[in-house]
Amino acid sequence: MQDANFTLIVLICAAVVLGAVFSNRLTRLLRVPAPALFLILASVAALFLPAFEDTARLIDERVVSIALVVILFDGGMRIGWKRIRGSLGAITLIGIAGTAVTAAAIAAAAHFLLGFDWTSSLLLGAALSPTDPAVVFSVLGQREILGRSGTILEGESGANDPVGIALMVTLIGVTGTGWQAIGNGLGAFTLQLAIGAIVGIGGGLALTWVLRHGHLADEALTVIFPIVAAVLLYALAAAFGGSGFLAAFIAGILVGDVRAPYKRDIVRFNSGMASLAEIAVFILLGLSVRLADVFQPDVLIAGFAIAALLIFVIRPVLVGLLIAPVRLRRGERAFVLWAGLKGAVPILLGMLILGSGVADADRLYAIIFIVVVISVLLQGGLVPLFARLFRVPTHAIPVRPWSLDIRFADEPDGLHRHVVAAGSPADGRTVADVAHGNVDWISLISRSGRNIPVRNATTLEAGDVVLTQADGDASLEDQFTSPTPE
Repeated sequence: MQDANFTLIVLICAAVVLGAVFSNRLTRLLRVPAPALFLILASVAALFLPAFEDTARLIDERVVSIALVVILFDGGMRIGWKRIRGSLGAITLIGIAGTAVTAAAIAAAAHFLLGFDWTSSLLLGAALSPTDPAVVFSVLGQREILGRSGTILEGESGANDPVGIALMVTLIGVTGTGWQAIGNGLGAFTLQLAIGAIVGIGGGLALTWVLRHGHLADEALTVIFPIVAAVLLYALAAAFGGSGFLAAFIAGILVGDVRAPYKRDIVRFNSGMASLAEIAVFILLGLSVRLADVFQPDVLIAGFAIAALLIFVIRPVLVGLLIAPVRLRRGERAFVLWAGLKGAVPILLGMLILGSGVADADRLYAIIFIVVVISVLLQGGLVPLFARLFRVPTHAIPVRPWSLDIRFADEPDGLHRHVVAAGSPADGRTVADVAHGNVDWISLISRSGRNIPVRNATTLEAGDVVLTQADGDASLEDQFTSPTPE
């Protein structure tokens, strides 16, 4: 019987994941974000499956942890150090200070307005404080956010995910009472982040060196090597009592800018794995939640109240005050404050609560489920509309299913690939203005998947993919990158 149940679970999960391949068309038709669809369908499917036992929930927690490592590592790679350093102050404010403010505000509301005890209130605050911009990018479809707002949203998630997890682990494991408990908690929290940062920096630098100089001849193994290394760094940091998630994110940032053999293959593979991991997390939440616990009057009231406070008060007012010094256009600022969606990390933190043995764990998990569903449906569903209303700069990602690949035995000296960013020095300028005679020149221009003749009078446009040749160590990267406001 147990084998039959396992087979049924595998069958449902495989069917949902295969359905994810067509999720873009389905969500456009239904106007429902894909993560919400997976979450709802999996929770309905759970009605026909046996109840999850403690062992199954422990397996879920471990699977979600590894999935989150993959998501964070991929997020770090997509940002890279060059992008993140220009918005580091804003990301620190919204990702770390904003997480603390959000957790404290949720805890206070749960205690004073909804009558939860302080333990449950603090756990709810920690679980619902991190954000998940991966959901934002999935609901935008074939568009990417340009400028600082996109970098801030991605960087915020990478920063506040490890912070939220470290905060939850600290709250569950803290000992003592009164000021002693606060001191123990702050010490453990700081130690986790410090160890995670050290392992992430050291491991990330080692990983970049291996990718560049390790001469890994097997392409297939080289592509999966970075993800395996990220999981290793996660486990290494955790073994020393640190934040493995922070280590994976920092390592991803350092790898993001490295120029290495098979780099584009690595990026594509990591992106696919991260998308699959995101789907797996939402499916596991749906399968592990009991709808009978969700549809309780007190749970529904608490879930809707916390979601409303998060979306309409805590995020726009409190977090908005924190990032007031950050230089953003009014529309971009409003979009960043709206797009603080909840996703994968609150799910993992809810599973940690279930395994902690605290009172009312199932009730807290059900509340987290409600908040995540509302956040993804309401905030996520309105993201494309608000991106247009707030005039957030976005760029259509052209579908290019065909490629002409040229492989080199050695690193091509001075050959670089760029994408013309909106507002960059190259945007709107001719090839003759960008290239400089025999020092550097443009070899190829691809626009919306089509080759453009390279002539001196050819005008470059935002989104163009450009292949350049520069003598020696010279680089034209600054020509194709948007200037970062001070």
